[in-house]
Amino acid sequence: MTAAMYLLLLVALVCANLPFVSVRWFGIKRLPEKRFAHHLPELLAGFAFVALLAYLLEAQGGSVHRQHWQFYVAVACLYLVFAFPGFVLRYFWRGRNRE
Repeated sequence: MTAAMYLLLLVALVCANLPFVSVRWFGIKRLPEKRFAHHLPELLAGFAFVALLAYLLEAQGGSVHRQHWQFYVAVACLYLVFAFPGFVLRYFWRGRNRE
C-alpha cells in the first residue's frame, strides 16, 4: 500500500467518527442535544468527502476505473464499520456513564 492509501484510510476513519464525537452540527452550530437525525447528514457529507478524495487520488495515480453498484455498497458498509467506534462511544458508553 502506498502512503496515499494510508492517508485515505486515516481520513475515512476520522470523518466517519467525527459526527459522533463533536457536539456541533457540521462543526459550526452548537446544539443542546444532538440526535441521530443530526448525525446522518454529517455521515453522508463525510462519505462524499472521502469518496471525492479517493477519486482524486486514483485520478492522480492513473486512469480511473469504472465501478458498479456492488463496489459502492461495499464501500458504504465499510464506512459504516469505520463509524462504529464513534457510535458506541456516543450512544452506548456515554449514555451508560450518565446515570
